[in-house]
Amino acid sequence: MILFVFEGEKREITLFKTLEELYFKNEGDERIICSFCNNIYSLYGRIFETGEDIVSVVKSQLSNSDKINWSKFKVSDFSQVFLFFDYDCHDSSASDEKLKKMLEFFDNETENGKLYISYPMIEAIRYTKELPDKDFHSYTVPVSSCCDFKDLANEFSPYKNMDFILLRTIKKSGMVQIPNEQKLERIRRNWRFIREQHLAKANYICMGKNEIPKNKIDVSQSNILKNQIEKYIVPAKSVAILCAFPLFLYEYFKI
Repeated sequence: MILFVFEGEKREITLFKTLEELYFKNEGDERIICSFCNNIYSLYGRIFETGEDIVSVVKSQLSNSDKINWSKFKVSDFSQVFLFFDYDCHDSSASDEKLKKMLEFFDNETENGKLYISYPMIEAIRYTKELPDKDFHSYTVPVSSCCDFKDLANEFSPYKNMDFILLRTIKKSGMVQIPNEQKLERIRRNWRFIREQHLAKANYICMGKNEIPKNKIDVSQSNILKNQIEKYIVPAKSVAILCAFPLFLYEYFKI
């Protein structure tokens, strides 16, 4: 059984449902998907102040949820744990040192869990011109503007919603209608572009090369944060825009 923990309740899970359909359809492991409903720095406090494991923290945080019966799960039920959170540098409790510690702790999905960070937040997936965008590797956002990034992404992108990368089922006359093959192929194609753009961007951040990385270690989550700090955050007071989902797909499937 695999546990996926997302920061938010809506956007991340909606996106992941599409990834499930595109990439996990034939995967045999059961997946439990939940939202922590708080940011990475709140999770930091819970983990390092209480000494609890991630499954226990999530169970405690979401014990009153009517979506999942957490009482029936034990820590040992989960063979893998993946976490997806935003950089959230505008938060009053934000700290790069805390984030470094979190990435060192959550560095293996079969042990403590594997953490993926979006810079500055999940909406980085939408910050693109019409796909494919040859300039994506160069896009940054000032640290001072990160709190407005949702609006910035909306203004920047020619896609006025997430439908260009979402598979939505439609209920009509009591029946569930799935996307037709033409739309399905269009979504697949757009995810290929998104995946390639973000992987090349991660490699550009870490290695200075705007191309698909040759080694997973080159674009590890810790290496991305290190280079974000050294090349963007400290010298330029900016953040290189990057979404975590394509990095997860690369490491999980190596595609």
